[in-house]
Amino acid sequence: MNKDLKDKTLQDLEKVVVALGQKPYLAGYLFKFIHVQNGREIAGISTLSKAFRTQLAEQEYFISQLKVVDALTDRDGSAKYLFELADGERIETVLLPEEERMTLCVSTQVGCPMGCAFCATGRIPLRRNLTAGEIVDQVNTVEEHAGRITNLVYMGMGEPFLNYDAALKSIRILNHSAGKNIGIRHITISTSGIVPGIKKLADEEIRPRLAISLSAPTDTLRSRLMPVTDKYPIAELLEAVRTYQAATGQRVTFEYVLIDKINDTITHAHLLVKLLRGLMYNVNLIEHNPFTGCEFTGSSRERIQRFASALKEAGVETTIRFRMGRRIKAACGQLQAGYHPRKQAKEM
Repeated sequence: MNKDLKDKTLQDLEKVVVALGQKPYLAGYLFKFIHVQNGREIAGISTLSKAFRTQLAEQEYFISQLKVVDALTDRDGSAKYLFELADGERIETVLLPEEERMTLCVSTQVGCPMGCAFCATGRIPLRRNLTAGEIVDQVNTVEEHAGRITNLVYMGMGEPFLNYDAALKSIRILNHSAGKNIGIRHITISTSGIVPGIKKLADEEIRPRLAISLSAPTDTLRSRLMPVTDKYPIAELLEAVRTYQAATGQRVTFEYVLIDKINDTITHAHLLVKLLRGLMYNVNLIEHNPFTGCEFTGSSRERIQRFASALKEAGVETTIRFRMGRRIKAACGQLQAGYHPRKQAKEM
């Protein structure tokens, strides 16, 4: 049994409290201390009796805490936090301030198993999933440094739908009105196209926004860029989206990383429009961000604008996400948490 109190929903905490012979309402004091006051030590919960605090400690309950190894700030205002977990593994989290919004891009795994060719994180072997508490604490810790987080995007290291239960549990914790109270329409979960996860989300009582990384209008090209296509072809992916939309009535965002002369021609744009016809959607065009060893080059601003214009002329709501945090390697696809690939055997 996980004894981390930060890893528990309010309902989970009620069960803990009752099991220890206490009144259920005390769970609310625990939840507020952890998620509103960002409390770290059980001994500091002054709203609980000393006897109960001692009881929690004796039962080996604790409140986990990420260690901030480094924090870098770009002159565009973005910031990247390098966190160390209790077992020594490391993850990165990115803060993106925009006018009245403070958006935090959180990680859900140590490493990533997806292997997308345009993403530095995809070169890090999957080490393990994060717990819900470790996901939540990215928010808690950054808030202590930068103030209230208004928006969350599950687009950091890892594939959220391959850590589905912990990701959704963290959303329930962060959305709860007794805690951070981050509005569910201000939370976006992004997937590379894990079909079972999309279908499962359709049946949830809590529904964050859904974004899907697509980046190509054909299976052949997408397989080159995103190996997940071999397991879940585009037709199967879009059928899952139709199922999701039939159940929820919600629009989906398709993310499209633009790579020079690979997926950024007007023909690609027209194919994309044809492919997505009949769906409720918008498109976010993302500049490709370079990293050492990547075979691709990002599209020029001119080619990006041409691609966007082709989509808009076809009636597609389109947003261009220009780079933020590139100077500190905090831009989309650049998170590596200080990981360095092992040298080839012949070099050792």
